[in-house]
Amino acid sequence: MTGPGSDTAVGSAGTEGRTVTRSGSDTAVVGVDGPALQRHFDRHIPQCAGPLRVTPLHGGRSNLTYEVTDGTHRWVLRRPPLGVLTPTAHDMDREYRVVAALGRTEVPVARAVLSCSDPTVIGAPFCVVDFVEGTVLRDGDEAAALDPADARRSAEALVDALVDLHSVDAADAGLDGFGRPEGYLERQVRRWRGQWDKVATRPLPGIDELHGRLARALPVSGASAIVHGDYRLDNVILAPGDPGRIAAIVDWEMATLGDPLADLGMLLMYWEPTCEPVLGVRHVPTANPGFPSGRELAERYAQRSGRDLGDLHFYRALAYFKLAVIAEGIHARHLAGRTVGTGFERVGSAVPALLRSGLELLP
Repeated sequence: MTGPGSDTAVGSAGTEGRTVTRSGSDTAVVGVDGPALQRHFDRHIPQCAGPLRVTPLHGGRSNLTYEVTDGTHRWVLRRPPLGVLTPTAHDMDREYRVVAALGRTEVPVARAVLSCSDPTVIGAPFCVVDFVEGTVLRDGDEAAALDPADARRSAEALVDALVDLHSVDAADAGLDGFGRPEGYLERQVRRWRGQWDKVATRPLPGIDELHGRLARALPVSGASAIVHGDYRLDNVILAPGDPGRIAAIVDWEMATLGDPLADLGMLLMYWEPTCEPVLGVRHVPTANPGFPSGRELAERYAQRSGRDLGDLHFYRALAYFKLAVIAEGIHARHLAGRTVGTGFERVGSAVPALLRSGLELLP
């Protein structure tokens, strides 16, 4: 776990490995075939100059994320988690494509290095980007150590970066056709309900009730934009020595073209402590009095983007619905013994509470 001012790397808050290895050693790293990765790097990354060391990066519950170094250069490798997956939620090539495209814009991202869709190389598809120096606020203890003024600046930078992302012309960035904006919200509601059926470990009546209310309350989307899909504070890297500047937005595997307010809904959902068991750490936005409220975040987004937030309750409810499904998938992997690390035993308990929060927004 990193703290304020410490180094971390671009990637999701989704790491389930613990051990460290050098390619060709007898020690195995969970989720990566070290010798095969070495051969792939030697073949495709010209600057790779020696034996690789692979170190799992901790901090979350979704994709597996690793630092890779040859002693001179540093990269970050991402691959899907072990075990049961929610379909479409761990697309490495999608993540690589959007990061490569946004690297040509003002949106802060890591430099894209390579994408490998062949699961036989290390055991799963993966993508590689450059390591980005900076700080990720993953835990409330880290956030509490910030000066309150810096906490506010980091939250404001988070909103401003989201507005900048939603201002990018997808066609100009080379992402025309990256998604299908028409019918985006209807597909989101339908697909996440279908994904529940693939990962559910128990009957929960709230899932059908919330699904039905979302389907009946679909708003008319405004202009489409590049949607991150899981936008939150611990999916950005704050610049070294400057919490008010974002060095990179990370965790792009659910990115698409769609309704930008879905991102705002996710951000505001993560601002509430209901999600704490899923993140597995002390809740960051409530740990420091300097962080603005969710209402203030929404007002800043509306002012800077010019978008109408009249239907924001729907987007927040959709976010609770999505996280409930994601949490159930993590819970399923935990029950199957396919997680490595601590805190996974609490994730399943969050699902009913997430569903209740969504229902409260759509009476």
